[in-house]
Amino acid sequence: QVQLVESGGGLVQAGGSLRLSCAASGRTFSSYPMGWFRQAPGKEREFVAAISWSGATLTYTDSVKGRFTISRDNAKNTVYLEMNSLKPEDTAVYYCNADERPYTFLDFKPGGSWGQGTQVTVSS
Repeated sequence: QVQLVESGGGLVQAGGSLRLSCAASGRTFSSYPMGWFRQAPGKEREFVAAISWSGATLTYTDSVKGRFTISRDNAKNTVYLEMNSLKPEDTAVYYCNADERPYTFLDFKPGGSWGQGTQVTVSS
């Protein structure tokens, strides 16, 4: 079972930037695609971005394309989410997770337990 610890959230003004980190442990990190999700108050958790096990393939939800960048460092068992040009509607708790399937990058399916998340608040 993978353990996930998110960090890097905070309060930022619209137009600002944040870099989130997710440290993973418990299984072979480099074998699994990783993804970021977010959940705003009163809304369901939604997909934000994903990265393949090698880092060669990336995918984003439309609302963050051109503003957010997902990356990973397999030597550090860590995945990152660089967020620029932040908007108030990006306010949410952000979570990471590993795909339940190794070496597969189709229709990301979260496979691990959710961590505590990290709060991102963007003021207007």
